[in-house]
Amino acid sequence: MTTKSGRSGRLPDPLPDPDPAPAPAPAPDEVADRYPGRLRDVLRVPAGGRLDLSSYDPGGVPAGPRDKAAGLEAAAAAGRRLAELQERLYAAASAGDRRRLLLILQGMDTSGKGGTVKHVIGHFNPAGCRIKAFKAPTTEERDHHFLWRIARELPRSGDIGIFDRSHYEDVLIARVRGLVPRERIRRRYDEINAFERALAEDGFTIVKVFLHISPEEQRRRLLARLDNPDKHWKFNQGDIEERALWPAYQKAYERALERCSLPEAPWYVVPADRKWYRNWAVSRLLLEHLEELDPQYPKGDFDIEASRRLLLGNG
Repeated sequence: MTTKSGRSGRLPDPLPDPDPAPAPAPAPDEVADRYPGRLRDVLRVPAGGRLDLSSYDPGGVPAGPRDKAAGLEAAAAAGRRLAELQERLYAAASAGDRRRLLLILQGMDTSGKGGTVKHVIGHFNPAGCRIKAFKAPTTEERDHHFLWRIARELPRSGDIGIFDRSHYEDVLIARVRGLVPRERIRRRYDEINAFERALAEDGFTIVKVFLHISPEEQRRRLLARLDNPDKHWKFNQGDIEERALWPAYQKAYERALERCSLPEAPWYVVPADRKWYRNWAVSRLLLEHLEELDPQYPKGDFDIEASRRLLLGNG
């Protein structure tokens, strides 16, 4: 499948300076030392074997800050470092660096996909982000391969892309609702794996996050929407119908996470009952991946002193 890459020869526009100016970023080790170890090692879905989501606590705090106050502080510290790394990734594209990052968010209704997007975007300059919330396929999209609409929304070199739902819907709701034969679902796992391997080879860092919420917490959040008229627009009667299919969806997620957790693109299970922990964990996962990429500002290809003299000479 042909995917978008590069910027059609156009260098990226410089990211505008934020307003107001952010607080000075802590040194990279400052954030890491507070919570030693790699969160990705704790939350990564093990390769091979069966996955049982019931063994994961949606309200747990498996690593990192132990309470909300510490979590908010840690997320703010990570956010400052994320902003710097995003700018470096964006700038590196101007010198031909083809790398980019794609965050994929999946989860049951009310698990916090939209809230996570809002939180993550709060760290980044929107000029270097590409966000896509995938809904039910349109008539045009149904006329193409299920990955066609995904390829059209991929981030460009130097960008950070965020998918609220993704191509995994085609092995989740399609499986639960029986929209396609089970054999086709099995083939789609292989197609997704081949697609993501090709993206990784083309310079994509793929961070796939399953926001794991409990049915009890989902009920509380749905009731809260009913109790608040300002949230009625977010409520869908279909959410109640989908709750009846909770076991089937959990099984569909287990199979998808088992079959499509690659070394190049593993899945991470993030407990989502506590919103503050969810936000910190996703920020920390992004931070770890961007620090591993370690993008660098391009070196100037001009004579700095000569340019300085010209500017001073021009008054």
